[in-house]
Amino acid sequence: MITIYDVEVKDINLETINMDSYKGKTLLIVNVASACGFTPQYKGLQELYEKYKDQNFEILAFPCNQFGAQESGTNEEIAAFCDNNFSVSFKLFDKVDVNGEDASPLFKILTKAYPGILGTKNVKWNFTKFLISKDGAIINRFGSTTTPETIEVAIKDII
Repeated sequence: MITIYDVEVKDINLETINMDSYKGKTLLIVNVASACGFTPQYKGLQELYEKYKDQNFEILAFPCNQFGAQESGTNEEIAAFCDNNFSVSFKLFDKVDVNGEDASPLFKILTKAYPGILGTKNVKWNFTKFLISKDGAIINRFGSTTTPETIEVAIKDII
């Protein structure tokens, strides 16, 4: 069975990252967008990251333009937006699709392992969050309306 540790992704600078480099860390994987009603969640994500980064916690943010064309910028524009508006210091990645034939292999694994409401595999909107344990188990999936502050309890439980 393929796990998240078996795939490679590209970071915001287009450098290849092997997901196995995150073994032993608690992960929150999020599809993000700069022009979304949920974009202010970057603030809460950054606060979570600051609070738990010294406990082997990482946030991996994957920009996605599949929902309302809310992430139309280049990687450079996305990085500048995140830095200028939210002082984001967690890892940003190359823009990906999270649904469909061209979906990132990482998101195919995440959505298959932890379907959404009524068993649907598709990500419904920006700022869907997947919580991954240190051993790579997909612990939970949180919808866009679930704020970073709300899921802090779940993070504390597995760190």
